[in-house]
Amino acid sequence: MRALVTGATGFVGSRLIPTLLEQGHEVVALVRDADSYAPPAGVRVVEGDLLEPDTLPPAFEIDGDPVDVAYYLVHSMDGGPGYEERDRNCAQNFVDTASAAGVDRIIYLGGLGEDREALSEHLKSRREVERILATGDPALTTLRAAIIVGAGSASFEVIYGLASRLPVMTTPKWVDTLCQPIAIDDVVEYLVGTLDAPATAGDTFEIGGPNVLTYAEILRRTRHQLGHTLRIVRVPVLSPELSAKWLRLVTDVNPYLARSLVEGLRNTVIVEDDRIHDHVSVDQTPFEVAVARAIDELKHPERRTDAAQTPRTGDGSPAGSGDETPAGKQS
Repeated sequence: MRALVTGATGFVGSRLIPTLLEQGHEVVALVRDADSYAPPAGVRVVEGDLLEPDTLPPAFEIDGDPVDVAYYLVHSMDGGPGYEERDRNCAQNFVDTASAAGVDRIIYLGGLGEDREALSEHLKSRREVERILATGDPALTTLRAAIIVGAGSASFEVIYGLASRLPVMTTPKWVDTLCQPIAIDDVVEYLVGTLDAPATAGDTFEIGGPNVLTYAEILRRTRHQLGHTLRIVRVPVLSPELSAKWLRLVTDVNPYLARSLVEGLRNTVIVEDDRIHDHVSVDQTPFEVAVARAIDELKHPERRTDAAQTPRTGDGSPAGSGDETPAGKQS
């Protein structure tokens, strides 16, 4: 099939493209700056910006024929005033162009979290993007994930930063919230698998790894992979603002992402609907194995074939999931 990938240089997109090529698919990569992108052999690169709709049509065709599927892997990570509006505009421009081009399907990577809960601001924006993408002619397949474990994942690297630096943590009760992390390799398998499963078109699925853990367990197990133990001291009150400031103090996370991560921690993010297994078979990666691989890549980035192309971008996290590059900035 012919596939368009947005967010081609991001955390998920840079891993998805080689897998699509290995499966025999033709790939178009939409990037903002083609000169800074070194694509795998065989990839057609189109320079464009989701905030500039006139630049998008060339990305939706190969040799005059429309692509069969368009992957939407872009979401704002820089925050600031108006980021929700930017995300809305990007999604609308994307789906309008896909509809005009005659694209059959859109595949979107969103975030886990029950709509009935008080969702975080970031996850609400993810849901809004999902609704916009569903308004077009292409059939939309949405995959919702929690924390995606891998080198380059913003939320995992926050966890890694905490686990590697702090033998004792004073934390609020959010460390007892349940989460179902998933390995980046498994996410890519699901993204490719849905493409080969026509029955997944027009539906929403939840994806996760084999382990349901509290955030305290995630932190402990990650630190254990580093050869250390972790003591967590819970305190009854620690406001989101103070929690975010604490994250910023002990990790390299930017202020907006710190707040988004903390806000999302109030939401339980576990798979409640496992229908995806009826369509796509994935040998799920245990959490400890996923963490070991991620740590190895963080320490030895040269071992990854696409390491030079993968910046630190977002992922599936309590605040949202997927390949979160700045909206309108695919590279």
